[in-house]
Amino acid sequence: MKNKEKKNGTTVKTFALASLLNDLGANMIYPIWPLFLTTVLGANMSILGLVDGLGDALVSLSQAASGYASDRLKKRKVFIWLGYLLGAASRIGYAITTTWPMVIPFRILDRAGKIRDSPRDAIVADESKHENRGKNFGIIKGMDKLGGVFGIILCILLINFFGYQTFFMLAAIPSIISAVLVYYIIKEKKQTKIKLYKGIKLTNLTHNYKLFLALSAIFALGSFSYSFLLVFANKTGYQTTFIPVLYLIYVIFAAAFSLPFGKLSDKLGRKKVMNLALLFWAMTCILFIFFNTWWAILLTFVFYGLHQAALLPVQTTYVSELAPKKFRASALGGFQMIIGLCALPASLIAGILWDSFGATIPFILSLALTAIAIAMLHFVKETKK
Repeated sequence: MKNKEKKNGTTVKTFALASLLNDLGANMIYPIWPLFLTTVLGANMSILGLVDGLGDALVSLSQAASGYASDRLKKRKVFIWLGYLLGAASRIGYAITTTWPMVIPFRILDRAGKIRDSPRDAIVADESKHENRGKNFGIIKGMDKLGGVFGIILCILLINFFGYQTFFMLAAIPSIISAVLVYYIIKEKKQTKIKLYKGIKLTNLTHNYKLFLALSAIFALGSFSYSFLLVFANKTGYQTTFIPVLYLIYVIFAAAFSLPFGKLSDKLGRKKVMNLALLFWAMTCILFIFFNTWWAILLTFVFYGLHQAALLPVQTTYVSELAPKKFRASALGGFQMIIGLCALPASLIAGILWDSFGATIPFILSLALTAIAIAMLHFVKETKK
């Protein structure tokens, strides 16, 4: 028992450190990404929505494919370290981009790096107990965001000294280190003979899983890219040099509260914390719709950070517990696939509505879809301990 708990501790710590480093590199460029695409490469808001939505959709496909393959082959580790390497390669590609169409293949490479998530989450879920599963996912998601804090600080301090090309190159280094950590530290039971399992079917999934998937998909249709929040802030008076600071505020709150919300879901239940996550996003939309003052915009990034802190750990935990254990990676990947496929029209529609009718219209639509998701969540049951 002690050896198993020690192995679980090492696994969670290694994944947490790898997540921190990878997100450090990713968040070195995320705060300036929408500005790079719109001001340097000349894309409009519809193109920004298309590129970001396409990226999110590809995340879903890569997670579903890796989750399915991971369950079939009973191998998980290879998808994780390879995913970190793909993320690093994409940032090197961004460094040589000169027009917005050139971004697309490297965006595909970047999002394909998400093949790491479903196998990693399946390992964590398998090695955790009901009493600490939310906590373990909270640790990993929290370290994700903590790495983001460090990355944004580096962005603010260094971007004016290096410029986009060199900066994107530097951002690839932490993800390479993450791949090395996973490759050498995470131990996976060797399979003397690979046994292929039949793929997951709808009949393998519970009614609660399907209902939770449906409401999450509806919410995702209105949960457009963070890029819209940053551009909205820029349009309402925040200087370009301050935009990374707003992003930093969001990530700080996401990092600080991911673990507490994960623990809270272990104590109070997944549904209550999921409700909180949806309400935080609703508050974000309300502030954007009705208030354009500097303090209100600042507060929206606080609520957005709290939303992400509550949503990411509890959503992953909820899905892992509603899914059959044998098909856990497939169920996690399939869930992310549906959510990601909804993200493409979400950001694209938001961009078109923004260009055609004004900046607040996408937030009004999102608020309505969030209300529907909250109503549907009432009917989802939790698994018993």
